[in-house]
Amino acid sequence: MKYYLFIDESGDHGLTHVNPDFPVFLLCGVLMSEQAYEQLKGSFNHIKKQFWNNKTAIFHSRDIRKCEKEFVVLFDSALKRSFYEQLNLCIAKSDYSVINAAIRKDQFIKKYGRLSNDVYEISLSFIIERSIFCLDSLSRDDIKLEVLIEKRGKKEDRQLAEHFQKLLARGTGYVDAIQLKNYGMAISFKSKRDNINGLQLADLIAYPVARFVLDPNRANPAYDLIQPKIYRRGGKLYGLKIFP
Repeated sequence: MKYYLFIDESGDHGLTHVNPDFPVFLLCGVLMSEQAYEQLKGSFNHIKKQFWNNKTAIFHSRDIRKCEKEFVVLFDSALKRSFYEQLNLCIAKSDYSVINAAIRKDQFIKKYGRLSNDVYEISLSFIIERSIFCLDSLSRDDIKLEVLIEKRGKKEDRQLAEHFQKLLARGTGYVDAIQLKNYGMAISFKSKRDNINGLQLADLIAYPVARFVLDPNRANPAYDLIQPKIYRRGGKLYGLKIFP
């Protein structure tokens, strides 16, 4: 049985400059079976064909919120309402688990300094670790896991691939290397142009979770929709970690 872990981000992972209006970096992982992903792809593509008459539209959180690029059509309020209703229904009904790692950069810098470990690598380690916990709970010995990450740049992707290989060789703080290798883990980097619906789902989820991290008391209906999907273990929330 094959599983996918789709990973995307919200916010800037760099520590040199911190946006005071959005001082958070969040990495979002969406874990789902191959069967569930095929169903998600069908639902996303159905929405795309209905509103754009093709499957090439790429769901991007910022473009949707700003009604930019192909989403300029959402300035039509009736069309926008119908689009959100269908997209929200798909997000709510699809079968997946969400695992998030958030870095409050302002607090992180105060505690560790600007030259501390790469926050993307810290976040990736956490997401992979909790994904293994989730898969272990299924008690199956035939699961293979493919990790898909949106490309950022040749240097950044190379560093991340090297970090991934270190995880496979050494494990994490709570998951040993043998556990990781048992899932036959592989990593690949995909461009936004590749139109990977799983990465688009991760993108749509990342921003509202980041907003929740910044202000949990603020009205956030998009997060309310996603919250039941966040990974839990024994009734405890295991799929959202805020560093430090």
